[in-house]
Amino acid sequence: MCGIVGQLLQNGRCDPEILRAMRDRMIHRGPDDAGEWYSSDHRVGLAHRRLSIIDLSPAGHQPMLDRGGRLGIVFNGEIYNFQDLRCALVGKGYVFDSQSDTEVILASYREWGIDCLQHFNGMFAFGLYDSEQQRLFLARDRAGEKPLYWWHSNGKIVFASELKALMADAACPRTLNYQALDHYLAYGYVPGSMCILEGIKKLEAGHALEYDFAKDEVRSWRYWRLPETNAVQKGDVDDFSRELEELLKDSVRRQLVADVPVGIMLSGGLDSSLITAMAAAISPHPIRTFNVSFRGHDGFDESAHARLIANSYGTRHEELAAEPASVDLLPDIAKQFDEPIADHAIVPTYLLSREIRQHAKVALSGDGGDELFGGYGHYSWILKQESLRRYVPNLVRRGIARVALECVPLGTRGRNHLIGLSNDYTRSISHINLYFDHLSRERIYSPHMRHDAIHATPEIYRASLPDPTHSPLRQAMEADFRTTLADGYLVKVDRAAMLASLEVRTPLLDYRIIEFAYGRVPDQLKVTRNARKILLRHLAKRLLPKEYDVTRKQGFTMPLHAWFKGDWGKYMESVLLDSDKSLFSRRFIQELLSLQRRGYSNTNRLFALTMFELWRNEYKVSC
Repeated sequence: MCGIVGQLLQNGRCDPEILRAMRDRMIHRGPDDAGEWYSSDHRVGLAHRRLSIIDLSPAGHQPMLDRGGRLGIVFNGEIYNFQDLRCALVGKGYVFDSQSDTEVILASYREWGIDCLQHFNGMFAFGLYDSEQQRLFLARDRAGEKPLYWWHSNGKIVFASELKALMADAACPRTLNYQALDHYLAYGYVPGSMCILEGIKKLEAGHALEYDFAKDEVRSWRYWRLPETNAVQKGDVDDFSRELEELLKDSVRRQLVADVPVGIMLSGGLDSSLITAMAAAISPHPIRTFNVSFRGHDGFDESAHARLIANSYGTRHEELAAEPASVDLLPDIAKQFDEPIADHAIVPTYLLSREIRQHAKVALSGDGGDELFGGYGHYSWILKQESLRRYVPNLVRRGIARVALECVPLGTRGRNHLIGLSNDYTRSISHINLYFDHLSRERIYSPHMRHDAIHATPEIYRASLPDPTHSPLRQAMEADFRTTLADGYLVKVDRAAMLASLEVRTPLLDYRIIEFAYGRVPDQLKVTRNARKILLRHLAKRLLPKEYDVTRKQGFTMPLHAWFKGDWGKYMESVLLDSDKSLFSRRFIQELLSLQRRGYSNTNRLFALTMFELWRNEYKVSC
């Protein structure tokens, strides 16, 4: 895992001091090595921070040039099939000077051009400069595991793994993007190509970009998309289960390859337990597993389940007993997250990453299983709503939704589901996991803020992502895969782990498993009205210990509601009440705090606002 940065200037020369400052803002992503490269005219500069995982020798140093000096690359991530590609390219006459996957990317580009992306199995973000074509080629992996920001203005393009690297350049804009803020308030993250800062963009998952240096033109495109579901797939649950087992086993085998120690984030949940079982079967040595436990908070503590799996497979298990985390962590975490993120699981994710890093440099996680195989409770609710829509007239449903929106207080359980009853099921999809609905967002903004700056609503954006011809379940899962997973959960894991200089790999997000889940597995083997993750649970019953409960569901989170009653609550309240009044309504914040004290569940919303204010103060972002 690494940090990458690059500059291309039509006029003038790259300033080495600025490029180094940008690079070294990301030292946590690569504490092992640093490098920089400039074109002969100094109009192109690439820089890199390295976390050495594959080929620890100086031959893996970046930026890396090909033998002829035509191509230069900075790369963040892992190409899991690089050994297979290397063999194929050697057969075509290519000669390699290192054992790194970075050099394989260079050779693949020489052989296949921009179509090389179709050959890669991995998590990646890279910038490749072709001096012969005078083109910059940027690409990001299919699921969006690795980040990439870019900024283009007046003959200049800059890219980096993290937004904080771009902000090391004084010329980088620091004005708040209100459309992005609206999305953050709605869902707790900034989705798609949007960025919280005006004028900067993210390269979306499964997308690539070319910059024509001579013409100062940018072209971006999607090189991969979720497959269409084959509705006529045949085979029973056993057939699909065996196929999934082989895919997952091969993915874990590939992702265990490293020249440094590897461990597993074993939460005790279904996904990480299956990955542990696969790894134990493959590895000739005992696997290391790690868990965070919240003792005294049984609803959040899965350490007993993790212990059962660890004992069953003879892993070397480490358990971190998390006392109420110090609120002093929050400013550091807000600083690490280039854009604010509202998922409070960033705290236990960082604590676990910090613990693992003392024993291993790479960790496998179970992320992606819920979005691929139907693990969330709202999927069953979407199916149940189909009956409601058939038997309850639209006028009645719209009335229920309006009453819930206007009369039911924020923090009332089920409120979003009631609001989503109006119109068709795309409304339900857009109201899943909503922090602040559109009326709440109107009220939260200060009267001094220009409301006409807010564009199309986040709810419309989310509802527009899936293909409306697909089943309601497929649409809900696709929306989660393309937004909540890519822009929320994977960002959380990347930033929290990289703050500890830990590389996290996700075997379930092997693109072959994604295409299997979306293209071949029928809806009825994912979710019904009363069951979820049907195929994955079937596999678990066959592979995991009989004592393991495959039916339970617990997300990786922390007891924020309980902690809010102590120092966490006092700290968040002080941050919000001392914040700049020009953006958020003080009256609305006080109402939200009052509702929380009266027993309504608004800790997630208060945490979201706190993280935004801490982030804005850290980076001095103007409204």
